[in-house]
Amino acid sequence: MKSPRRTTLCFMIMVIHSSQATLNLNLESVVHPLILREHGLAEEDPLRQKRAVATNSAAAEEYTVDIEIGFENASFLEPTKAYLNSLSFPLQGNSAGQATHILSIAVTTVCRPSGNEIWCSCETGYKWPQEKCLHSITCQEHDSSLTGHRCSCLKGLPSKGPFCQLQGDVTLRMSVRLDVGFQEELRNSSSALYRSYKTDLETAFRKGYSILPGFKLVTVTEFRPGSVVVDYEIKTMTPSLELMHRANEQVVKNLNHTYKVDDNSFHVVNNNETKLSVVPKTILEGDTVTVVCENEILSSNVSWYDVKTGSKIQNSSRFSINTSVLNNMTSVSHLIIYNVTRGDAGEYICKLTLDIFEYWAKIKIDVKPIQILASEKTKVMCDNNPVFLNCCSESNANWSAIEWKQEGKISIQGNTETDMGSSCSRYTLKADGTQCPSGSAGTTVTYTCEFISTHGARGSRNIEVTFTSVGDNPSHKGGVHEFLRHVMEMSTVQSTTGNSLETSKAQEQQANLTITPDPISVSEGQNFSIKCSSDVSNYDEVYWNTSAGIKIYQRFYTARRYPDKAESVLTVKTATREWNGTYRCIFRYKSSYSVVTKDVTVHPLPLETNIVVDPLEATVSCKGSHRFQCCIEEDEDYRVTFQMDSITFPAAKEVNGKQVCYTYNFKASSVPWCSQKVDVFCRFTNTANNSVQSPSMKVHLVPEENIACQDPIIGAGEPEKVVQKLCQFSDIPSSPAGPTGGILTYKCVGSQWKVKRNDCIFAPINSLLQLAKALIKSPSQDQKLPKYLKNLSISTGKVQNEVKSSPGSLGAIISILDLLSTVPNQVNSDMMKHVLSTVNIILSKPILNTWKVFQQQRTNQSSQLLDSVERFSRAFQSEGNAISSVLHPHVQMKSMVVKSGHPNIYEQSFVFSDSDLRGSVVIDTCQLEHLQPGLSVVTMAFPTIKTILAQDALGKNFADSLVMTTTVRHNITTPFRISMTFGNSNLLNRKLQCVFWNFDLANRTGGWDSSGCYVTKHYENSVSCSCDHLTSFSILMSPDSPDPGSLLKILLDIISYIGLCFSILSLAACLVVEAVVWKSVTKNRTSYMRHICIVNIAASLLVADIWFIVATAIHDYYYPLNETACVAATFFIHFFYLSVFFWMLTLGLMLLYRLVFILHDTSKSIQKTIAFSLGYGCPLVISVITVAATQPQEVYMRKNACWLNWEDTKALLAFVIPALIIVVVNVTTTVVVITKILRPSIGDKPSKQEKNSLFQISKSIGVLTPLLGLTWGFGLATVFQGNNAVFHIVFTLLNAFQGLFILLFGCLWDQKVQEALLNKFSLSRWSSQHSKSTSLGSSTPVFSMSSPISRRFNNLFGKTGTYNVSTPETTSSSFENTSSAYSLLN
Repeated sequence: MKSPRRTTLCFMIMVIHSSQATLNLNLESVVHPLILREHGLAEEDPLRQKRAVATNSAAAEEYTVDIEIGFENASFLEPTKAYLNSLSFPLQGNSAGQATHILSIAVTTVCRPSGNEIWCSCETGYKWPQEKCLHSITCQEHDSSLTGHRCSCLKGLPSKGPFCQLQGDVTLRMSVRLDVGFQEELRNSSSALYRSYKTDLETAFRKGYSILPGFKLVTVTEFRPGSVVVDYEIKTMTPSLELMHRANEQVVKNLNHTYKVDDNSFHVVNNNETKLSVVPKTILEGDTVTVVCENEILSSNVSWYDVKTGSKIQNSSRFSINTSVLNNMTSVSHLIIYNVTRGDAGEYICKLTLDIFEYWAKIKIDVKPIQILASEKTKVMCDNNPVFLNCCSESNANWSAIEWKQEGKISIQGNTETDMGSSCSRYTLKADGTQCPSGSAGTTVTYTCEFISTHGARGSRNIEVTFTSVGDNPSHKGGVHEFLRHVMEMSTVQSTTGNSLETSKAQEQQANLTITPDPISVSEGQNFSIKCSSDVSNYDEVYWNTSAGIKIYQRFYTARRYPDKAESVLTVKTATREWNGTYRCIFRYKSSYSVVTKDVTVHPLPLETNIVVDPLEATVSCKGSHRFQCCIEEDEDYRVTFQMDSITFPAAKEVNGKQVCYTYNFKASSVPWCSQKVDVFCRFTNTANNSVQSPSMKVHLVPEENIACQDPIIGAGEPEKVVQKLCQFSDIPSSPAGPTGGILTYKCVGSQWKVKRNDCIFAPINSLLQLAKALIKSPSQDQKLPKYLKNLSISTGKVQNEVKSSPGSLGAIISILDLLSTVPNQVNSDMMKHVLSTVNIILSKPILNTWKVFQQQRTNQSSQLLDSVERFSRAFQSEGNAISSVLHPHVQMKSMVVKSGHPNIYEQSFVFSDSDLRGSVVIDTCQLEHLQPGLSVVTMAFPTIKTILAQDALGKNFADSLVMTTTVRHNITTPFRISMTFGNSNLLNRKLQCVFWNFDLANRTGGWDSSGCYVTKHYENSVSCSCDHLTSFSILMSPDSPDPGSLLKILLDIISYIGLCFSILSLAACLVVEAVVWKSVTKNRTSYMRHICIVNIAASLLVADIWFIVATAIHDYYYPLNETACVAATFFIHFFYLSVFFWMLTLGLMLLYRLVFILHDTSKSIQKTIAFSLGYGCPLVISVITVAATQPQEVYMRKNACWLNWEDTKALLAFVIPALIIVVVNVTTTVVVITKILRPSIGDKPSKQEKNSLFQISKSIGVLTPLLGLTWGFGLATVFQGNNAVFHIVFTLLNAFQGLFILLFGCLWDQKVQEALLNKFSLSRWSSQHSKSTSLGSSTPVFSMSSPISRRFNNLFGKTGTYNVSTPETTSSSFENTSSAYSLLN
């Protein structure tokens, strides 16, 4: 049945539209809402367009379109919603050369009939905009979906849109109390208890709060005493009160009962819903200040708090609080502060409470004193000449009036001239003899200028004027002359300041100011200076500010005192548009101010560093063409030309959003030369006829046949050509946050361009880098710095994962810190927290791999970072006398303020549990007494920076401890003794050296230096140092392995490479020999399995040796050249060396099996399955577990080799333990075999067995021992500290020649192999009778047991004569088994 009223569905479409032609989009005439009837369309209504952009670019444009569909039949609603939700995106379409892709469709608003009304509500994740709630009728009966909100439903669809808008994420700061005792370990984020609590609680929180709309993550941030109070944060959409209670109940159910959660202690703080504003923006003492707190939550339970005192504000004579609810939709609370004082300055909190929810926001109020600049005293001659009294306010506040008053025995009125723009007023006096009657000489009248602000503040300044009658002054002519001289001086000052008003203090010769008279008109990028001179040298302070009262940062001006005058010079080396305006030079003496002003005009002109060019370099064929462009981030009226050599070309202008590009399509045929390198640049000229030249673009014109690579973006190139290209002009996708920065380096390989190096900078970081470069040129850079440091910390945290793979972004962050560290004279706690938050991120372990790129390039970014942090720490000043501390996982800072009198000893300690590093710093009281009271002593500790700083000057030693830097905001000229202790579990038997980081070494790239430092004590796990200066300190230690470059290391390298060559050749020869004689030596099952083992032992060792060479090639002792390749090499070396051992274990176990279980017989396939499972399966399991357990923490490999880590995780035990177990098993096997030989079974011939015993024992020792781990026995000894060089030499010899041992003792030593080789390669092709003989006859081959060489070799093992262990022709089964088992010893 049809409904008499329509049902409306509103949804939003994201569209991409592209065209090669000009796109003029008028969606109102193209797209119309649909009204679905039962059988079709009914009518069309105009579309409410949310956003459309017209452009003439061929690039794709993105649009967001709001569409409304009306249904005559309400039953169509749900099927339509289901259909829209089932669509797969993007939806593509083409029409008349234009392509339109629908990216997404989201239902936002649904209107349904309700009685005689239409109720419109928002879908999940959307909400009505605030302005619609305030101006529309709400459904009061409708339940609110949000906490305290009454605007989830409106009566009727708003006539002019917009519809419901996407609801953004909010961060809820929550807390809950656990009724358990608080332990101090919960303060340490590195402790096991902290991690256990955090893991358990976050798991329970995640399960409970997953029911919240748009839930993303939950993080435990802190544990506080009070039983145990858990602070945590949830990122989600704004939840309803009921839903939050349900989620809290789920948390309690999911959490272990041992935590004893207090169900009633859940508390939610939401900062996203509250808006604070203050009137006026510039607050002066005496103003009436109104702070407005607005919240969309329907509640009048609002409280105000003073952060400084921690107290709740109540209504009083000075404070008034008024809270109301507007339109039943918005809670508005006003805090009014009457007659505000500087003591009222600080932070105020507005807090709205609703059940467990608490909505609050904080605002800071700065109260400025009213400072009126004027001369205190002046003298006036009553001769009818004008005299000017000047008053100026240092603050450019919103003054409503400036009034002049007078008080004295005589009344002399003047004329007032006021300039509200410059906050100055001039009072002109003209006194004649009638106004100054005889006898009034020396009469003083007080004139008062009073400034009155719009909000009630008043400030005044008194000027004492002494009137002198001409007739009363016997030397009036001289007085008039002096007065005229003064008036002329004042006129000179006034003429140099144009229409500006200035205050002079020198009418009694105190301070007459003069300023550079010439007009100052410059363009951006140029320099200028203003010289301000005073005719007296006595002053307390000199400073400059703008007409708005903003102080100029003191690095831009100097002050100098002479015997009879003083001067200050404001010098700007690079002018920007921020310098355009009026500047005041102010000399202060006690409470008197002398002021003179100067106007500066700065014409727009792009700075050379802000002009981006494309290409940086290009190769163009002599018959080809190329497009050059210069781009800036502003659209000004510039005249732009391109210049190549002496030829000038006009530029075409293209506007793309905020970026304006000037382009020229160069054709090589337009120039008379070819095969030449030329520079191309563009020149910008402004309206003042000043110009700037862009960075040059290198162009190489070459014959067309020389071109090998061609790409529409990169351009052309010759073979092996290397070119650089700005990332924003490459094929890297653009970002809404701004252009991508940095450079991509390409190389022409074959016929394609390959990326050689990627130094691109992510757009958010690149934007901050550009802002940092602009900030250091700003006149008010110190005032902008705190906010910038906060933004840097936030942005770095957001792109932390991206920085892991972006050396360019990491380098940009370091450059930003370096630039900003030159700005501040003083750093407060908040600023230092933001700095260290950024440093903590870029020194985290995941990003250390990115630092290795800088190490490979031998750049000084690590030294640059350390220098920047030291500059910040020297500028740090703690508030009050408290000890300040900032604790992060990868940087910690602690500081103390030096007190006057008898300062306390300075002692700070640092612990980094994750790195097993600790340290402490001590400065004695006697050292602190020489410091100025109030200064801060600051120490910072870094656990990870040691890995990115260079080694010592000789490259022999490395830092493996904390790096601690201690600074003082004071230049220390005398020796300053500081004591430090460095704790490390890896110090025993190490050669240690106390060092500091000297930034001047290695061509100012920095290096470790031991000057002034020495070791005082050396314990097993710590070392104490003493130094006579302050900077960054650490300890250097010699590595366990031989020093690179030492004679021992060179000798070991030579032995290794020669031995490995022999080993690889020997193993290859072994495999070849086995392949040749395979059929001859594997005629019975025991021999077959023995040779299977020998072949796999040889193959595994061969592959392991090859990977060993690969690992050496990709590591230069200090760091891997390729991290991934080094991990792979370590894994395969580990796997194949283990395989060698496990195949030797298989060989031993098979020997034991054939010898002990003589009558037991197992099929060949089963034996092979067991052998391969044991030989390769076990090593694979061990290797995979090892890499999976250690590589995520990046402690799989050693720092100085592609091999298993020992220092951090003892991952080497994953090789050593299986190897030792196998050695023990095989030694046991050998003992059993020898015992069986010495005690033969009944039926054997004792005399013959006795004769052969010595041979069997000797051969067991001579053959099995090298295969059973003698090599790695010495190898294990080399990993322990303080080992002897002999272990390194013996291990290297045995390891390098293992392959040769296997060839000799595992292959050629076997008599059957010898016979097979002789049969195979005999020149006479032995007769069949000879092949059947069991004796070698008279031939005596070189490998036979009876040959002289063989006898001599075998006598070493106690064997004489000729001996055959077995004859495999015709034997009984049992005899075959026994003899075959013995043959394993051959």
